[in-house]
Amino acid sequence: MSNKINPINSILSQHSIMILDGALATELEAHGCNLADPLWSARVLIENPDLIYQVHLDYFRAGADCAITASYQATIEGFAARGIQDDEALELIKKTVLLAKRARDDFWKENTEENRPKPLVVASVGPYGAYLADGSEYVGNYGVSDETLAAFHRPRISALIEAGADLLAFETIPSLQEARVLNSLLSEFPEAYAWLSFSLKNEDEISEGTKLAECASFFEHSEQIAAIGLNCAPTDVVTGAIQKFRENTKKPILVYPNSGETYNPETKTWHGEEQCKAFDTLSEEWYQAGARLIGGCCRTAPRHIEEISKKWRSAQVLNQ
Repeated sequence: MSNKINPINSILSQHSIMILDGALATELEAHGCNLADPLWSARVLIENPDLIYQVHLDYFRAGADCAITASYQATIEGFAARGIQDDEALELIKKTVLLAKRARDDFWKENTEENRPKPLVVASVGPYGAYLADGSEYVGNYGVSDETLAAFHRPRISALIEAGADLLAFETIPSLQEARVLNSLLSEFPEAYAWLSFSLKNEDEISEGTKLAECASFFEHSEQIAAIGLNCAPTDVVTGAIQKFRENTKKPILVYPNSGETYNPETKTWHGEEQCKAFDTLSEEWYQAGARLIGGCCRTAPRHIEEISKKWRSAQVLNQ
């Protein structure tokens, strides 16, 4: 059991919601990065790390209470495929935390808003399927053992914690098997907390078909899982999914869906339009349903986070 204070509870004890950041890769592409690479945003760690720092800073200035690090696809195996040795790979993984910490600390020096918490550095732990880079984080039936998954995730988790992350983000997790393995690994790091967010098949099931109700119930007594929910889902399934979580857990619920467009993992392209409702309106709907950590995933930008921030920061000022 962790003796450290749960960082999510610390924020939610003082604020109505915790505002998450938005997409990192989308912003890097907007700045001209080519992410057509198995390393995805981790490629920028090698080529242009200051740009990652700048995107984190932009999200803090937009109102985010955390930065999710650029480690989603940063793994020893992924870097090895590019000829990068284990030691250097671990240093690159740690660098994702150091960049976010520098952006957070620089922002905090300039911040003049009194009604917001000091932001957290949340270290992204993407699924095994993200390393495969074949879209299987949206399917989840990897056909590998618990031991394989544990050996894959353990070094990255260790490096991210060692680098000083405030929290881990087990995100876009498509299977209960992988979530269980990640939860068991947490016990090896008793001071650490993580949030757990699943990719969804629909508003009732995670990607590999397990019911949300079962997932929420399974982790209800996992003391190091500080929040549970979903990410990288279309906005139209979010409210229904929150209700399923709410019925089966007392943990804070987190949601950071995509902009409303649909991703095709085979062609690696996006189709359709953003949702009609703005994120400030959607955040109210999600809050009423039970969500307490709210932000954006793929195709969202600082302007989406600013919409949420303007709504909730002004509401909190009025309520004080």
